Amino acid sequence: MTMDRAALVTNARQSILKGSKSFAIASHLFDRATRERVWLLYAWCRRCDDIIDAQDHGGALGIQTGAAERLTQVREKTALAFAGRESGDPAFDALGLVARETGLTLEMARDVIDGFALDAAEWQPHSEADLMRYCWHVAGAVGVMMAVVMGVSPDDSDTLDRACDLGLAFQLANIARDIDEDDAADRCYIPLDWLAEEDIPPGEQMKPHFRPALTRIVARMCEAANIHECSARIGAARLKPRQRWAILAAAGIYGEIAREVARRGEHAWDHRTVVSNGRKLGFVARAAWASVRPVPRSCVAMASARKYSRIDLTALARKQGVPNCT
Repeated sequence: MTMDRAALVTNARQSILKGSKSFAIASHLFDRATRERVWLLYAWCRRCDDIIDAQDHGGALGIQTGAAERLTQVREKTALAFAGRESGDPAFDALGLVARETGLTLEMARDVIDGFALDAAEWQPHSEADLMRYCWHVAGAVGVMMAVVMGVSPDDSDTLDRACDLGLAFQLANIARDIDEDDAADRCYIPLDWLAEEDIPPGEQMKPHFRPALTRIVARMCEAANIHECSARIGAARLKPRQRWAILAAAGIYGEIAREVARRGEHAWDHRTVVSNGRKLGFVARAAWASVRPVPRSCVAMASARKYSRIDLTALARKQGVPNCT
């Protein structure tokens, strides 16, 4: 049955409320049109992730056999969405709707899907550049799409770079927080080079006697997240007031995840790091003030330490290609 726009928006809102409480809070700061479009795009991202990982709005991974078939399903339904045809799945129809309203392209979506392909192939980064390339696909490219949804021109390369940086910061924070959960699912996003530098054998990063070394690795990851968050704040200053407020609130909330993981040190994985609702509201309030102030000089200075830009990462992705999954 065909769903009209209102029904697709309602379905997308339910998806973000279930799948990302932090982003749901920040999204309510947008004007209505932008908010609904953000929800529509989120619904597609969440649905793709769930199909690839056999999940329901995150949580424990399902049975991982048939990854190639699930990836093909994601690619085919996404192509239908951009062709203006019904996919039989409201999340993909939501993508088609928001693409028609904002000018998102199939190429942008394919950049994101290539990240799902890496997961489906049980890929692990060998180097820091590999890690950042993965973060580009699964989050940086989403940041670019979100920026276009908010009205940033596809030709505004520098602002799109900053939007990418926010996605990179989010993903680095998620990886640092979820190392133990990924390990339980036989996944590891820590570069093999980093493990070797700390004399941690692959697959043994969660062993108690390696905890001090793991803490040093994660501190490095959290520092990179902070650098990219600062870079994103520069781009946020160019957005409309309510959009700027929402993005700065999201940056503060997700940035706090990385900062809290770093603060907890060896105890970061004793229980999952979360930001309470009260603290989230505090970041929303601080973002309102930050949205009318210049970007702090300390943040501008930190942003200059960024090692990988969107251009660097897209070039690396083209060079390396996407591995086959079986």
